Amino acid sequence: MEYRIRSRGIASDGITEEAGQRLKQIRERLNLTIRDVEEASRLIADRHQNDEFVVGLSRLSEIENRGTLPTIYRLYSLCVIYRLEPAEVLEWYGVDMASVAADASLVEVSKSHLVRFRPDGRGYVNMPLALDPGFDFRRTTHFSRMIQRWGRLPLALLNGLDLKEHRYGFIGGEDFMMYPLLPPGSLVLIDETRRKIVSSGWANEFERPIYFLERRDGWSCGWCSLREGQLILQPHPASPCAPEVYSHPNDIEVVGQVVGVAMRLDLRKKRRLRSATG
Repeated sequence: MEYRIRSRGIASDGITEEAGQRLKQIRERLNLTIRDVEEASRLIADRHQNDEFVVGLSRLSEIENRGTLPTIYRLYSLCVIYRLEPAEVLEWYGVDMASVAADASLVEVSKSHLVRFRPDGRGYVNMPLALDPGFDFRRTTHFSRMIQRWGRLPLALLNGLDLKEHRYGFIGGEDFMMYPLLPPGSLVLIDETRRKIVSSGWANEFERPIYFLERRDGWSCGWCSLREGQLILQPHPASPCAPEVYSHPNDIEVVGQVVGVAMRLDLRKKRRLRSATG
């Protein structure tokens, strides 16, 4: 049985009527008749051995012209027949799958549990799909400059993250400057609006700002301090690297502050890497 959407006690048929009209326009662009859709839906129903997948003639007419809300089975059939992404069609009906994680944060659950959300909603961000063939994974790199092609990938759990002022950096496989805080091979998110080096205000090493920098011959990532026109690049205390001193801004410039990181938590691999540098 189909239902009408109601909000605050008032029928909100506008949403469903508009969605129905969009489905009708797509059907007509595909040159499909209502009977074509019914016959196609019966094939789907036969495959799943469930008549709920059938979209009858009169039911489809009501969905398209009267704003009737289809069941999840009929909505699935229409998406299959029209080659539509179900999450997109749900959004036409006022259900945004990209809001799942954000809405879940409103509900407090006392027990520890697995989060089973999958990043397959409509929350898309631009992500790199193709890299420059000359990209060297051993060296720290301004990752955004090595990207040849971008694409839209869904990351629902990052909903709310403003990526317009951010870039990506890659910590090279031979760069141990911030190890073990930022292991080699980490992908970092850089906020280019935060380019001023902060000299105080943190309580521990996890709060101290980490900066991504461009040198004349490459890139670096680490803690920084400025003294009389000299920038001191400071490694993590556990790192095998030594501090480096550059003339600022002649020999080195701040790209931005590292505000996010994606890395592997493979302790055995870290130990192998560390012993290799010893």
